[in-house]
Amino acid sequence: MEDYAYVLDYLPQGRHEGGRFGREPIAYALGEDEFKLFELIPKEKATLTIGDRVYIGKEVEQRGQILHVKRRIGFDELTNAAQNELMFVIENIVKEKEEKFLTFFNHAQAITTRFHMLELLPGLGKKSMWSVIKERRRGEFTSYEDLVKRVGSIHHPVKLVSKRIHVELSDPDQKYHIFVAK
Repeated sequence: MEDYAYVLDYLPQGRHEGGRFGREPIAYALGEDEFKLFELIPKEKATLTIGDRVYIGKEVEQRGQILHVKRRIGFDELTNAAQNELMFVIENIVKEKEEKFLTFFNHAQAITTRFHMLELLPGLGKKSMWSVIKERRRGEFTSYEDLVKRVGSIHHPVKLVSKRIHVELSDPDQKYHIFVAK
């Protein structure tokens, strides 16, 4: 269950449909824990900007900007602006939740005898995967900086993880979901 989400786009006049705008303001957002995409109904007189972190949890009295979650949506239902902002918001979340994603690097396992979870990260091949496994045997990674320093073939772990999250969100036919809730 998502408690917080980041605003990807805000349409104060509603969505443009058939030459007219809807009457209901809409915000598109990305959940910060399970990376679910949402269509949100903001409160009257709410001022939202792209990148804002808003409370969408069950405690209605804590919702400062959002009236309710209208529905969960797919990537193709996002506006073009929201799709363009998505990668930046994902990168910010991955930076903020460093401990969560370091746990992935520290504990990722083999999926099959020939395929490892680390290989799902775009741009990370077998050689890099074995470097990560070898280094984590010496001790867990304590930060992204530590990971970059110890595994020479990984330069931008935030971008690697962010690209994978983006792939899982944008391609509904992905077989493996390691970060995004189905």
